[in-house]
Amino acid sequence: MKSKVLLVVCILTGLIFINAGLNKFFNYMPVPEDLPEDLMKLMQAMMTIKWLMPLVAIAEILGGILIVPARTRAVGALILFPIMIGILLTHFYFAPDGLLLPVILAIVVGWILFENRNKYAELFK
Repeated sequence: MKSKVLLVVCILTGLIFINAGLNKFFNYMPVPEDLPEDLMKLMQAMMTIKWLMPLVAIAEILGGILIVPARTRAVGALILFPIMIGILLTHFYFAPDGLLLPVILAIVVGWILFENRNKYAELFK
């Protein structure tokens, strides 16, 4: 039962990250007009670095794809972890109203990291 729940949660999480990454390339989701001014300034500043958003998009797409199959889930979670930290900190400081989904996604990524902790132990030997 636990593995089926984890599979469904990983599929949904993977789809969310794939969608977010594809949106950075194709801009098919409109930007909400009620975003805080500081957040808009931050996004504009990040857009001036031409390579940053494509890098984040590729990492989100790759991590989202890798997080779905159980065999590559540990690597996908490692790819998504630093992005998840950035998303959480951005929402915490600039848009705390939208913090619910990032917290849920962080819990999922944390759960995957915890479930695969024995695979990561080799990195620290």
